[in-house]
Amino acid sequence: MIYNLLIKIKNSINPYLEKKMLISLIMGFVSGVPLLLTITLLQAWLTDEGISKSTIGLFALVGLPYSLKFLWAPFFDRYVISKLGRRRGWLIISQVLLILSIIGLGLTNPTLNPFNVAVLALLVTFFSASQDIVIDAFRRESLHDNEQTLGASAYVLGYRIGALAAGAGGLILADLMSYQYVYSIMAVIMIIGVITTLLAEEPEAVGEPSSFINAVKNPFIEFFQRFKDKDNTNLTVPILILMFILLYKVGDTMAHSLSTNFYLDIGFTKTEIGTVVKVFGLVATLIGAFLGGIISLRIGLFKSLIMFGLFQAIATLGFAALAIIGNNILALMVVISLENLAAGMGYTAYLAFIANMTNKEFTATQFALMTAIMSLPRTIFSGSSGFLVELFDWELYFVFCSLIAIPALIILSKLRGSLKI
Repeated sequence: MIYNLLIKIKNSINPYLEKKMLISLIMGFVSGVPLLLTITLLQAWLTDEGISKSTIGLFALVGLPYSLKFLWAPFFDRYVISKLGRRRGWLIISQVLLILSIIGLGLTNPTLNPFNVAVLALLVTFFSASQDIVIDAFRRESLHDNEQTLGASAYVLGYRIGALAAGAGGLILADLMSYQYVYSIMAVIMIIGVITTLLAEEPEAVGEPSSFINAVKNPFIEFFQRFKDKDNTNLTVPILILMFILLYKVGDTMAHSLSTNFYLDIGFTKTEIGTVVKVFGLVATLIGAFLGGIISLRIGLFKSLIMFGLFQAIATLGFAALAIIGNNILALMVVISLENLAAGMGYTAYLAFIANMTNKEFTATQFALMTAIMSLPRTIFSGSSGFLVELFDWELYFVFCSLIAIPALIILSKLRGSLKI
């Protein structure tokens, strides 16, 4: 019985050990690091410098490039700027500029000039968003349709490890050294992405736009004309798809937008946050991302999205319970375990859904449009999170974050008959 269990575990892990899955994992890692540098670590830095909650909440707006990246994604579909190929050439450029901007952000001073901090943070998110555009296109084009779920799972595994490395590692290091040194260390870690890009193989191109105008308009035309009835184009389905992408992770995202400030507010130290919230949550996150891929393959993407969405809403309520309980390490462990497990599972199915909604002829632009919509709550909605907390309290805020994701599940149920997932 134990032998058979070990065989099943081995068979489940084997697909993740293939070269293209390992590349997806590493690419996920270098995507996750910059995001936390402009959210968790920057939030802790601003809190230590005595910046108000309202101002810290507004700093979420520096993530706007993640929501607007579809505007420049056509450049990555249309032009080849290096012998490395269309995807790897743009990856190298964006990764090098991202590393330089992370170093620059670490050299700023929030107390003397918050505006400079905002500008450098904005550059980090711009080059990070650019890197994400190409990584998503690279993964979509490198994997077959039946590999997208596992590819998304591997990417999420790497992404969460990178996010936790920047969040947990950054916070722990911030207790030992200055934030300037912490950001420099994170910049060095990002070199892993450059090395992986050089070692990876360029995916085979499936149709390249003949002009920049076509690179801009054709992805949108194809998406909105894809669902046709007997008489004309059915715009309801593509609109509902975009609405689902917008709302599916909104509650989870808003709950995280001021999480570091929340933990500090109820009495946890930065080291406790780094070790318990981030490192302890790593195990749950990795299990969640892994299970998300396996479960989605077994029961299908639609059922997985429903199941994981409900799980995310329940897990978010745990933050409200923690706000009532207060500074209690055991309660923190339970809440964080559930939240990270749900987030890992939900994000895996979420990315697989987005990949299935893209056409390989317009990968970069369509994927960028959908992931930009996905990140919109993190930038626009989260920008108001500080005001909501100050207006109400932590408990009601997290209850609101739990309930606000329910409309996405209703939309998904209406799409079931129109999508093959």
